[in-house]
Amino acid sequence: MIANHPEREQFRLENVLFALGNPLRLAIIDTLADGKELSCNALRPQDVAKSTMTHHWRVLRDSGVIWQRPQGRENMISLRREDLDSRFPGLLDTLLQVMHRQ
Repeated sequence: MIANHPEREQFRLENVLFALGNPLRLAIIDTLADGKELSCNALRPQDVAKSTMTHHWRVLRDSGVIWQRPQGRENMISLRREDLDSRFPGLLDTLLQVMHRQ
């Protein structure tokens, strides 16, 4: 596992909200919301530089929103839904519902 994955008890609401306050990161969360684990390349829009995505992965990972694990030459990414739902009940569901209404 890659370093800097906070324990569930270390999640801070302001960090999670900051991580989710970016349209690109929100789109990533929407893609991962069904429980899929995808590679960084599968999640990276073609018009976004790898270095930019590295920043977004770090923000999401350090806030506790995603898991990131190495697999060969790739990093696999999944949503920490169970941890987020436990720590902040209803937050992800509400956010995803609002996104789909817009």
